[in-house]
Amino acid sequence: MELKVHTVEEWDQLATKLLEYAGPGPHKIAFYGEIGAGKTTFIKALCRQLGIKSTVSSPTFALVNEYTAGQESIFHMDLYRLTHLQEALDIGIEEYLYSTAWCFIEWPELVEQLLPEETIRVKIEALADSSRKVVFL
Repeated sequence: MELKVHTVEEWDQLATKLLEYAGPGPHKIAFYGEIGAGKTTFIKALCRQLGIKSTVSSPTFALVNEYTAGQESIFHMDLYRLTHLQEALDIGIEEYLYSTAWCFIEWPELVEQLLPEETIRVKIEALADSSRKVVFL
């Protein structure tokens, strides 16, 4: 599925579409795109749709943030700073990826081989007109 986002408000609508596309969760969702493409913005919208009331921010330095909505946990990972697969293994990434929680993974390229087969992949591309092309795979 390919969609275009023109405004910040449209990220919430796109989050609803992604959750419909994914079906009942929890799911592992990997986000691909350059810096500033909108990965964190999209994850914030997804968290709102899933009922997260606390502030959602990029875990660039913490590597993993955990949010809860009722009984559900959401792990938000930002792997940008990792340079070797072993670093991901050292933070226990496999426990997150094979848990029964939602996992939103920014910069998943380094751990591609560890992602569960059913991982949903989202590619975000910033376009010249400041809109974003978003593809669900």
